[in-house]
Amino acid sequence: MSDASLVRSAADLLADGPVHTLDVARDVLGLTGHPGAASAAVFHLLGTDPRFQVDGEGVWSLDPDRVPLGARLDSVPFAVVDVETTGGAHWRGHRVIDLSIVEVLGGQIVEEYETLVHPGRAVPPMITALTGITTDMISGAPYFEHVADEIAERLRGRVFVAHNATFDWGFVSAELIRAGVEVPDVPRVCTVRMCRRLVPRLRRRNLDVVSRHFGVSIHARHRAHGDALATARVLLRLLDEAAGRGIDDLATLQWYLKRRRQRKEFDPEQYSLELPGHEPRRRRR
Repeated sequence: MSDASLVRSAADLLADGPVHTLDVARDVLGLTGHPGAASAAVFHLLGTDPRFQVDGEGVWSLDPDRVPLGARLDSVPFAVVDVETTGGAHWRGHRVIDLSIVEVLGGQIVEEYETLVHPGRAVPPMITALTGITTDMISGAPYFEHVADEIAERLRGRVFVAHNATFDWGFVSAELIRAGVEVPDVPRVCTVRMCRRLVPRLRRRNLDVVSRHFGVSIHARHRAHGDALATARVLLRLLDEAAGRGIDDLATLQWYLKRRRQRKEFDPEQYSLELPGHEPRRRRR
């Protein structure tokens, strides 16, 4: 059984009330041998998970302020987005010139969408140098208002993902508002933040470094489709990293990315079968 499944089993067990470490070890992990080893295994499983708390006597409970278990990540559709722009901030009137959405579901890339977008102005030379997109290339492209409905539909009901999601979401939402299209109310996840929490050994987290770390190639850097496709493949690897930490649902992933908590301390001398007041608990059936 995976760590994610074991954490879900622990949450189900604790939903009935507080449970001693040794009972968690027995009922969730099937460990009934050396109490110190059993207790260490429980702390390894639950020690960094923000949903769980443990008191000084080794009794675990669910954090009363926790988020509930949400939709399993393997059933959640993700819309991985990248945009290229005219170079400045969207609140200063700069516009999208290239946009791609790659849908991820069930551990696979299931659909891809890309379009050039006419920004209503010339493409600055520095943006052409970076992206290869010229004013001539976008001269026959649709204005954002002509593709806004389709873009909104491709985002609706999905988790918006981008490498630096604040930037991409800011541009996409500003363009939708400008086009008079309702901005979908969707969860947002940033792969930069995911890297910071799930792969802390990486000192730099730009898309080049992260892709290289995961062995992901970028077929067209600084073009929306190339970057979105690479980000989608990075997302799949990051979801594997999350599963290895016992995170298998969207609500817990969002909680984990936002919260910082110290690991619960494990004292191997504290938890033994002779611990005063500990009586083995029978799980109700």
